Amino acid sequence: MSAGLVGCSADDAPDEPQDVVIPEGDLADQSGTLTPSNPTTITTWITSASQVPANDNKITALLEEQLGVTLKYEIVTPDNVDQKIGVMLAGGEFPDLVGTTDLKMRLLEGGALLPLDDMLETGDYPNLATHVEDDINKMSYSGTEVDPGLYIIPNYNRFYGEITGGTYYGPAFWIQKRVLEDAGYPELENMTLERYFELIENFKAENPETEGIPTVGFELLASTGREWGMTNPPALLSGSPNNGGVIVDEDGNAEIYADKDIARDFYEVLNEQYDAGLVDPESFTLTFDQYTAKLAAGNVLGMHDQGWNFQTASDSLRSAGKDEYTYVPLMPVYDGVEPWYADRDVMNTNQGFGVSASSEQPEKALKFLDIMLSEPWQKVLSWGIEGEDYEVGDDGMFVRTEEQRANARDLTWRASNRLEALLDMLPKHQGQFSDGNAFSPDDQPTEFFETLTDYDRGFMEQYDKKTWREFVNAPPENPKYYPAWNIALSDDANQVNQQLTDANVQHLPKIIAGDPAEFDANWEAYVGAIGNIDVQVYEDAINAGIQERLSNW
Repeated sequence: MSAGLVGCSADDAPDEPQDVVIPEGDLADQSGTLTPSNPTTITTWITSASQVPANDNKITALLEEQLGVTLKYEIVTPDNVDQKIGVMLAGGEFPDLVGTTDLKMRLLEGGALLPLDDMLETGDYPNLATHVEDDINKMSYSGTEVDPGLYIIPNYNRFYGEITGGTYYGPAFWIQKRVLEDAGYPELENMTLERYFELIENFKAENPETEGIPTVGFELLASTGREWGMTNPPALLSGSPNNGGVIVDEDGNAEIYADKDIARDFYEVLNEQYDAGLVDPESFTLTFDQYTAKLAAGNVLGMHDQGWNFQTASDSLRSAGKDEYTYVPLMPVYDGVEPWYADRDVMNTNQGFGVSASSEQPEKALKFLDIMLSEPWQKVLSWGIEGEDYEVGDDGMFVRTEEQRANARDLTWRASNRLEALLDMLPKHQGQFSDGNAFSPDDQPTEFFETLTDYDRGFMEQYDKKTWREFVNAPPENPKYYPAWNIALSDDANQVNQQLTDANVQHLPKIIAGDPAEFDANWEAYVGAIGNIDVQVYEDAINAGIQERLSNW
């Protein structure tokens, strides 16, 4: 490949080569910071359920060929992240790029990350500067543990241009497509918990086994850091969007709902369903990996979860050609309530890449993020290589052949042709590129429907829908403060929040799995435990955060 040469004085840069080689083409770093003539290893720590790339990964090779960058990964599953954060903070040494998903912000407040404001103001990182400029107040840390400023570049939901998409990644009571098919594609409007579990009960009675293993009616996830799968449903059932552990009224006042009647009603139904044999007895002991593996086995009929959280299981089922075992979102609500399951995609400002305070090459680490956010690299990371993974039509729009779509469903192929764990944590050019193409094939409306298998297209036609997003509510405008779950908390408020989580994990399994005759007593014990917690400290912190956002966002 031909390349350009940029002269470099030995006096100006004694550790640099005499000539910096910049490969031709739009994937190269024209600043000369990242070049094959001066190869760099960048260490990365990523919390993700995505797979580690294979050794022969072609995007890995492209990074080395175009930028001289070798990535050294440590990919940590959500189950192990808490322990790993503690170990890293105790040691004080961190990888160059720290991919954090920690809502408690222990890494940020523990001094693991560099403030990025001054670096971005140099003009050396134009893609990142543009990416954050409109939302920098929202993205920036405003607590008291370290200096205020921008420490994390969020990895999702900073949009460019028109927002499209075919897949729903938010919260729902999910149900396998084969259950609805078997029931004759029933009407899904005005869904209730009773109807939801009736569909599961009827199918399980007719199909006690799935491919030789027992069919599971309903799965719960209560593993550390994912216990919200067990605790969030009451708010959604009552018509509240996902604000985490609180419900916020129209005046912006928040309070917990864990001990309210809307929660009691939900857990009483779960208790009844557990007693009837529909709720998996193993729910409360499963790790996140075990939960994902169960869903991937295809024998679980339903669960409450967020779509992104079990994406690897869905990918595995699709890769195996088991589309009827994949899931569609349903929205049960209490009587008289309008569902608000789908919100407008929100930016999780505590999740994404930061540059570590111990990095010896922070400029190169940040430059790598900047280059990865450029449109040419975003297309490579999301669509792949033109001519191999997608084609460009006469109208300039990206399309794929059936073989290319089949490849994208194949997990083994993706390990060698995608960097999914990296892309999961990188900032993204979501929405549209400057040429009008969508960020990903899933977001390109014409490509999305063509991506569907014959089974899924037939399923869609039964409900006269074209995307999975159409199975949930059209999201109204998010409240200005939204969401409350990523409001930064003080140590005291975090401690109370942890006490509430501990009470949930300790009592809710007993409430759900206990003898129905003991439900009232178990519920009162739970409410009593919450009564012994200084909940006001937590609610006050959330309400203060809401008011701050209403004033500053």
